[in-house]
Amino acid sequence: MIERYTLSKMGNIWSEKHKMEIMLKIEVLACEALCKLGHIPKKSLDQIKKSAKFDIDEVKRLEEKTRHDVVAFINNVGQYIGAEAKYLHMGLTSSDLLDTSLSVQCMEALDILLSDTKKMLAVLKQKAKKYKDTPCIARTHGVHAEPMSFGLKIAVWYDEMKRNQTRLEQARDIMSYGKLSGAVGTFANIDPYVEEFVCEKLGLKPANIATQIIQRDHHCQFMTTLALVGSTLDKIATEIRLLQKTEVLEVEEPFFKGQIGSSAMPHKRNPVTCERISGLSRLLRSNAIASFENICLWHERDISHSSVERVIIPDSCIALNYMFHKIIPILDGLLVYPKNMIASLAKTKGLIYSQRVLLELMKKGLTREAAYDIIQRCAMQVWQETSDFKDILNRDRKVRKYFKPEEIDKCFDIKYYTRHNDKIYKRVGLK
Repeated sequence: MIERYTLSKMGNIWSEKHKMEIMLKIEVLACEALCKLGHIPKKSLDQIKKSAKFDIDEVKRLEEKTRHDVVAFINNVGQYIGAEAKYLHMGLTSSDLLDTSLSVQCMEALDILLSDTKKMLAVLKQKAKKYKDTPCIARTHGVHAEPMSFGLKIAVWYDEMKRNQTRLEQARDIMSYGKLSGAVGTFANIDPYVEEFVCEKLGLKPANIATQIIQRDHHCQFMTTLALVGSTLDKIATEIRLLQKTEVLEVEEPFFKGQIGSSAMPHKRNPVTCERISGLSRLLRSNAIASFENICLWHERDISHSSVERVIIPDSCIALNYMFHKIIPILDGLLVYPKNMIASLAKTKGLIYSQRVLLELMKKGLTREAAYDIIQRCAMQVWQETSDFKDILNRDRKVRKYFKPEEIDKCFDIKYYTRHNDKIYKRVGLK
């Protein structure tokens, strides 16, 4: 991922240095397990623990010669250990190191993303409560539908993010597997105890069964989870963008002192950060597609997945972390304009109450079809004239046959539409 979108803590997890630190830890732990089995003298283990280290620049130099990153790494570590280096990597294969270290990195990344999720949930909860009774228009197909509250809109986001939290926890579990079972997963040259010992020390579980690699459905589930979470952030960012349109302006991204909206037009206040979030979500979904392609490998493993994963896994973790870093302050500082929401509610001159009138008319004994014909005819007059829906209803002979004026007035009570908010909030866990 480019530096522009990389936050330091997440970026450090995916650095070559950190990856090699985990690989070194795995090699030393494997030697410790072999020592416990009596395959390595205690004195040799002590020397390995004391001297084991690496130099990234030297590893890269050696890789130019060996054309094998893990061999270069092992050779470099061996230079520091000396004669006892003969015990390094005994019975292991490269993927034992690479896959197990990748699992550790993914779990570390997920810990950050789960922390991000908790922060976002806290902000959404606060905002949902604050705007619980703030009326606004709900839209379907981009067209005004019926009244709701702005808090209810945020409560929907809150509930979805709770599901995302569960998904991330499940992704952490699916990635919490290590593998040290040798060249094709048979433990032919390494005792299963080594895998169990190393995995326990790393906070991992041994893979139930592996080939040369941990099977890539694990990684695909991880990647699709990141894409799902990113799509929720995209959904929220898109809603903010739509509500910030000049002709709507019900909410707005925070606009900070000194911020520039356009190099040409000084008046511009654009939802650029939300647009960035939407853009990066496309990257997450694209990367998830690539992870599906990595599941199908030749026989017990080929290397076609490796180059892909070196890009898509770090990039997706870094991008989602950055997206959280941007959307949380937006939600926390969101500019909300209740007066504009009230103005939007009035734009259709009362048409948003049509279903309520329809249902009340049906209660008078009319069939749904008959009632619908009457109300739709009145509604279409509003589109064609400048009159309010309520005025047209009061003038209509068929409507007056069934309704007194005060009964019509009652149908236009906005509180009717938010009367169940308490119950909905309780279901969502916002009470």
